[in-house]
Amino acid sequence: MFDRTRLWWKFEGRYYHKDIINGVKNLYKWFPIVWKDRDHDHYFIYETLRFKLEQHAYGMSFRDRHTTAQHDAERMLLCARLCQLQQENLYETEYLDYVERAHKFTPTEDRKFYTVESKTMVDNLDEYFKRYPRQYNKVINGEITWNGKPADVSDRTEIAMYIANENQSRSRKLLFKILEENIEKFWD
Repeated sequence: MFDRTRLWWKFEGRYYHKDIINGVKNLYKWFPIVWKDRDHDHYFIYETLRFKLEQHAYGMSFRDRHTTAQHDAERMLLCARLCQLQQENLYETEYLDYVERAHKFTPTEDRKFYTVESKTMVDNLDEYFKRYPRQYNKVINGEITWNGKPADVSDRTEIAMYIANENQSRSRKLLFKILEENIEKFWD
């Protein structure tokens, strides 16, 4: 019994106060993330992952304990930025910056609901298509589909939506590819 207690004190017990301090610091640091967390949306998974990656990257770059610490921290911050892009659906909504529409809401006959009529006022989608020429050609050729359905090539907005969806998907794949290749190296 005495040897067991002595070994516990030697390897764990004398650092117990540091564990408690660290635990309290972690509770304080993670409280806003846990408080805002909800179980109904992918946004919060990315938020938790982003926060963890940012915290670890800042700690790793500050301590600089191994030769690739700065490089690993940069990759972690890149992953955190990709998580933020997924949260904001940046690529999925990017094409909307090139189109300006006017919307008219008309009540139905029973006045319980409304119908929406949308009219394009400004169409600068050619600039958007020039920005992503490879994806544009793939959509036109039917190589990029959405739920197995190719785009209607006569509808410019639909082509833009397919490009946006593909870009968002590519961003997500890049995030998880970087994580897959580096996750075990990040914590060395």
